[in-house]
Amino acid sequence: MRVTIADVAREAGVSKTTVSRVINTKGEVDRSTAARVREVIAQLGYVPSSGAVGLARGSSRTVGMLVPSLTWPWMGELLQGVVDTVEAADYGLLLFTCNRGAESVQRFTSQVSARAFDGLVVVEPENTLGHLTELHRDGLPIVLIDDRGHHPEFPSVVTTNHEGGASAARHLRAAGRSRPLVLTGPQHFGCVRDRLDGFRSVLPTELVVEGDFTERGGRLAVEELLARDVAFDSVFAHNDISAAGVLRALRAAGRRVPDDIAVVGFDDIPMAEHTEPPLTTVRQPTRRMGETAARMLLSHLGGAPVPGRPAVLPTELVVRHSAP
Repeated sequence: MRVTIADVAREAGVSKTTVSRVINTKGEVDRSTAARVREVIAQLGYVPSSGAVGLARGSSRTVGMLVPSLTWPWMGELLQGVVDTVEAADYGLLLFTCNRGAESVQRFTSQVSARAFDGLVVVEPENTLGHLTELHRDGLPIVLIDDRGHHPEFPSVVTTNHEGGASAARHLRAAGRSRPLVLTGPQHFGCVRDRLDGFRSVLPTELVVEGDFTERGGRLAVEELLARDVAFDSVFAHNDISAAGVLRALRAAGRRVPDDIAVVGFDDIPMAEHTEPPLTTVRQPTRRMGETAARMLLSHLGGAPVPGRPAVLPTELVVRHSAP
């Protein structure tokens, strides 16, 4: 059974407050009493939680991170960027997901109320921006990764989605493609609107299909268009997973990539190098986004002012065989 602070107080014949003061070196405690408390702690093997110690000192030295899910293809790289930066600063990390909807949000809120962490890095789960804004106004430091075009009042780290879409269009136009299909993600996402606007600013097209960022969605969209004999000579998919579905559908239909139809994705997740053929894509600097958000939050916790503008990291077109 885990030894508690109450066990230490009982054995030492003092109050729990006195034990807490000894542990946290906060407040005056008689020298002999402090020595007795430390002796009991050693005898019982009591290990105070780092969170409890930190809270008593006004800081948990822990950062929270809230994300919709860990199943997103680029989440691992993003999380690694946050972890590397936080651990290098001798902070811990508490990770929260919203896999269970309202239940997950309630559990997360209880940790906020308990002051289990000093600040929060967020990849915004659906329908949480209002709640996060309230937490920020109540004093919780928050940094958002990819603000989805919502432009909250707290700091954020974004990437050049508009320029990423434009770079894909310039590449296809230079290759002589003139009838592109754009397969978007859900269009209520700001990044989706930016990627589409950027693409259309270079290579206008009305052939736009709203997808859902899944392999199945990419495959079914192309299968339907081919069945209707809709003509297109290239595809710009708004993420690599849906681009993989596009490649699968084209291969099944006997269309050659890139000879008949060129394909460009977005993200440059590890899988992009291993599709057939390897995927030309717009690289998001996901690990750097995590590092930048964590540094921004830690800097603010250290007393630096909140940046007035988002930190913007550049995208990069990576050319492979699907659209040489």
